[in-house]
Amino acid sequence: MIGRYLMNLLISLDQLGNSVFAGDPDETISSRLGRIQAKYGGEIPWTRPVCRLTAWVLGKIDTNHCADAVEPGEGSDGIADTPDNPR
Repeated sequence: MIGRYLMNLLISLDQLGNSVFAGDPDETISSRLGRIQAKYGGEIPWTRPVCRLTAWVLGKIDTNHCADAVEPGEGSDGIADTPDNPR
């Protein structure tokens, strides 16, 4: 029960972080990065160094983390990086 509570808390903090950076409030940072990777053929452009670094670190912890974390149907309520608005 405490484990589930902690996981829910971590996910909510992840979603908050995504919202702070103009993302969909119901999407995690990993999902957003995974969508960006998919849009650019599996590689985040060098013009987005923070995104690249974050995806690289997550990939070292868990191979293909961002690609596996993509949440279909999420992202459209964000201000930036929405499926219809890549920037």
